[in-house]
Amino acid sequence: MSVKKQYIKTSPECKVTFILAKEIAASVNRANLVGDFNNWDVESIPMKKLKTGEFSATVNLAKGKEYQFKYLLNRSEWVNENKADKYVPNEFQSENSVIVV
Repeated sequence: MSVKKQYIKTSPECKVTFILAKEIAASVNRANLVGDFNNWDVESIPMKKLKTGEFSATVNLAKGKEYQFKYLLNRSEWVNENKADKYVPNEFQSENSVIVV
């Protein structure tokens, strides 16, 4: 898994690409990117399955902020990004991934 940040000098936003590794994606039929940047809407950001077997989604996020997120796999399994900038506890006695933009 990985997160790629592309800062654009002329924009107040950063283009962020979230990639779910093919090792994890092998048993996944559907993946969604879910976080506070989309009000934890489990449907609004479906990840696209790539020819490489990975899943990917790209979003524009405002610079200078932190965002909590998780991946939702097959509509039932919540997974953190193993290369997140940090992790914070959530209300479900687990952790959320955090990206700092």
